[in-house]
This record gives sequence, structure tokens and C-alpha cells, in this order.
Amino acid sequence: MITSARPWRRRPAYSGRWEAARLAPLILTVLIAGLAFSTPREIAFSRLLPAAPALAAAMWPVLPTMCLGVFCLLLMIVLSFFHTDLGTQYTSAAIIAVTLAAAYGSHVRLQREETLFQVRLVADAAQKVLLRPLPHRIEGVEIESLYLAAQEQARIGGDFYEAIGTPHGLRLLIGDVRGKGLSAVGAAAAVISCFREAAYDEPDLQGIVHRLETTVTRHSAAFPVQDQPEHFATALLAEIPPGGGRLRILNCGHPPPLIARCGKVRVLEPTIPSPPLNLAGLIGDRYWVDIVPFAPGEQLLLYTDGVSETRDHTGRFFPLPDWMRRQDTEHPRELLDQLHLDLLRHSGGRLDDDIAALALRHTTAQDRGVVGAGG
Repeated sequence: MITSARPWRRRPAYSGRWEAARLAPLILTVLIAGLAFSTPREIAFSRLLPAAPALAAAMWPVLPTMCLGVFCLLLMIVLSFFHTDLGTQYTSAAIIAVTLAAAYGSHVRLQREETLFQVRLVADAAQKVLLRPLPHRIEGVEIESLYLAAQEQARIGGDFYEAIGTPHGLRLLIGDVRGKGLSAVGAAAAVISCFREAAYDEPDLQGIVHRLETTVTRHSAAFPVQDQPEHFATALLAEIPPGGGRLRILNCGHPPPLIARCGKVRVLEPTIPSPPLNLAGLIGDRYWVDIVPFAPGEQLLLYTDGVSETRDHTGRFFPLPDWMRRQDTEHPRELLDQLHLDLLRHSGGRLDDDIAALALRHTTAQDRGVVGAGG
């Protein structure tokens, strides 16, 4: 789950432990052999030798598994010269049978791992289409993104975002489809595809949200889900017009964004709440756009509720506004990197919901001068 939206996972320590665990069959063989040679014949630790190739089947390829089985068989034969009446014939037969079964099990496991690998390649390609990497700078605004899937093996989920430079200015979308699984991913893909077209065509945010509302309604009717009669999604649309200086926000039931600078944070609550997507028919289709100042040097954070509702072991929510006040970083990438680390620390490394976030910084004239000189 991180490119611009890299699905960060703490894998290095896990990989190291896995590499050490792969030596377990060999260690088990040496341990059994040592006990067999050093203990009285009556204990007969040698009867445990078939366990070594059985364990190898879970983590080794076919040929090494069979080689270990052959080694255990030879080891049993050597033991029979030192200790008589070990039941060598029966133990040897067990080693041969277990080794053959282990080799077949290893073969089946490798086939399934290859299938899973191909599925993950498809999932990665789907993520790049759904949550494509964003440019680091659009129309004088630095922008970075973060995506974390709640499930360890997940690549994509129901959270979504997009940022597009248009003739009307930089237009942003972030949202969360209520629900889980492929149905939520399908609804998120429909919303993003619609936004990518509407952001160029519509002159204002109300026009965009009306098209998003229609898209979610049609998608819900075309792809009904059992125990979930219809999809709905929270969404936040934002626009930074050419020249900057202000920010237009249309909030459809989404967590309010934050603007921060020099330890001061503004929580941009909507003046009048707008309905989530696909709920306008129930609670009305009045959409209100707020206009707020967005000065050079300020940072804007858009996020889904997976950020603000991340809990610690006592059930306390992540204190996002207070956390934002303590940040002194100037760059969106550093801000999101720190957010990712602190979310994992707050939750004890376990995320209960998908997380998406966009961080933007309105560059100053000095920043643009440095970039121009460097270019």
C-alpha cells in the first residue's frame, strides 16, 4: 500500500526474521542428530528425523526438500551402525514417505505462491490506475500523497484521491466509499474516473459534484451489493484558482481539512454541510462552497477519517489538530512521512481502516525563484 501514495509497511524486520526461519529445517536436523548420538538408544530421538523434511516443505523448494530427506535417510543409516535395534527399517520408510509427500507439498505451495504473485501484480497495476502517482508540483503548489491499506496484504481500498491542474486552477478530490471489498473499490474507481473528466469541463465545483452524484447513483444501481442496497461516499472537493491566494472547498460529509503555518492551525469546518454522494435524494442537493485564504508558505492537509479515527490501545482518537500544531516541517513529503510514523506509533502498528491523505504547500516567491535558478 508508497509511491506518491506508497503503501508503507514495516517489512525489513519481518523479512529478516523470515530469512532466519528458513534455516529451521536444517537446525532441526542437526538438533535431532546430536540428541540421537548423545542419548541412550532407548530414547530413540532418531524417530523424529521425518519431521525435518516435513518442515522444509513449508519454506523450501522441491529439490532442497528432497536433498534434506536424503540426508536424513543417510543419517539414519549411519546411526544404525552405532545403535542396534533402532527400528531403522521403519524410520527409514517413514523418512522416504514423508520426503515424497513434502516434495509434492512444496511443489503445490510454489504454484500457489506464483499465482498469488501474479494476482499482486494485477493489484499493483490496478492501484496505479486508481491512485496514480501525482506530480510533485502543480501550478506552483507542492503536493504529496499517502495511502495505507488497513489489511496487511491489501493494495487498494475504498479511499480515493486525485489532483489535477486545469484551466480553472488546481482541483483536488479526496473521499471515502462506505463499505469494504471490491464493491467499494469499484465505486471509488467510478468516482475518480468521473472527476478526471469533470474537473476539466465544469466551470465550478457544484457542477463537478452534481456529476459525481450522478455517477455514484448509477454505479450503485448497476452493481448492487448484498446487505448494502446502495453505495454512498463522503468527498471533499477543493480548488486553488490560478494565481492562488484563496481556496474553494465543497465538503460532502467529509472530515474537515487543516491549514497550518508556524504552529497555528485552522480547521476548515463547512459553513453549511453538503450531503455525501448518493444521499442527495434523501437529504437534499444543496451544495455550499466555502472560500478561505491560502497564503504562500501555508500547508494544507486533506485526509480521510482513517487518519482522525485511528485509535490507541485505550480507544483514544489520534489528535490530528494538536499533532499538526507541533509539526515544523516545511515540505509536504516530510509531513506525510511523519504522519505515517506517528499513526503507526499511536495505533501500535495496527490500522483498522484505510488511510488516504494529501498534503499541499503554497510555494512562496522565494521558493519559485530557487526552483527557477536550479532549472
